[in-house]
Formats: sequence, structure tokens, C-alpha cells
Amino acid sequence: MATRLLWLARHGEQDRPAGTPPGTDPPEAGLSERGRRQATLLGERLRRVPFDAIHHGPLRRAAETAALVAAQLPGIPVYATELAGDHLPEETDPAGLPPAYARLLDGFDAAERAEGPRLTAAAVHRFATPPQEGDRQELVVTHTFLIARLVRHALDAPRSRWLGLNHHNAGLTVIRYRADTPPTLIAFNDVAHLPADLRGTGLPPEYRS
Repeated sequence: MATRLLWLARHGEQDRPAGTPPGTDPPEAGLSERGRRQATLLGERLRRVPFDAIHHGPLRRAAETAALVAAQLPGIPVYATELAGDHLPEETDPAGLPPAYARLLDGFDAAERAEGPRLTAAAVHRFATPPQEGDRQELVVTHTFLIARLVRHALDAPRSRWLGLNHHNAGLTVIRYRADTPPTLIAFNDVAHLPADLRGTGLPPEYRS
């Protein structure tokens, strides 16, 4: 039975120029020095995994993370894809949600509400399925929303439960797909490859130790 092991990694910590408002991700910013260290350690962690491909979103922070990971994995092809971009993963009714979640959803305009879920549905079709033939192992360097959506999909959780799943920068999540079983969440937010001082970035401040 053919198996797909989908390895999901959030990009490394993003560089934040002075004056950047809290909670804002400048779309064209690359990695901070800490983010580059995280990405390099992530690549070292994955050095022995026989990947068939590495995919990454188009934003600079994802592309730089994938490049640093790929430097530790010579010979593995690397592909940029909008399917791994940073977008609203699912149209979600804010009624009954905690106020913080409702405010987050209010920040997306009509175009983002249409395009984000379309791209995410295509990402689920492309990555979150058993392979047609032969085992596959692929790494997707992406953003926390897509990882949360794929975890939600794997667990068959309520549609709004992608909200509230926060991912460490350079953390790893692994999901297995086979035709004879539901998706299996093997690992979530694994940061064993990071020393203590590089963990917790990308999470809300109250979650950091």
C-alpha cells in the first residue's frame, strides 16, 4: 500500500525592521539571524530523510528557509508553489468564535476570502492524499495557517479548528496518508532540533517559556 509521508515545516523566524507593529508580518521580509540558525538546524535534522522533493511558498521567508534546508540535502529538487503560501485557509463563520478569532477573520478582504480557500483546497488535493503509486516523502516549507488547516483535515475536526493551532518557527509536523486508513498525525510542532533559546518563536508571547 503506497504511503505519502508529508513533512510540514513553518519558515524560520522572520526579520522585523524597527517600528514593525506587533503581530504584523511584513510580506517581503526575509529571515532574521535567529531564523537562519533555525533553518540550518532544521536541515541538519532532516539530512537523512530520503525526500523526493522540497516545496516552499513564494514569500521570501519561506524561500530562504527552504534554501537553507536544501543546502543540507544535496540532490533533492526544490519547487516554489503558491499552494504553500500564506493565505486564509478556509472561509470560517465568525459567529460564536472567541473575539480574538473573529477579529483575525475580519482582517481579510473579499479577495483574500475567495482566493485563500481556493488555494488551500488545491494544496489539500496535491499534498494531503495517498500517492497514486510508490511511496513518497515530501517536505513543504510553509506558514502556520496551512499547517493548521492540514492538521485539522487529518483529524477530521470541525471546520473552524484550524484557528488556535500555533506553530513554532522551524517546527516540524508529519502526517501519513494511505488509502486503507484515515490520515495519521505522526508528529506535531516538533522542535527537538532547536536549542532552548531558538524555541517558541512564532508563538504568542504568553506561550513562550
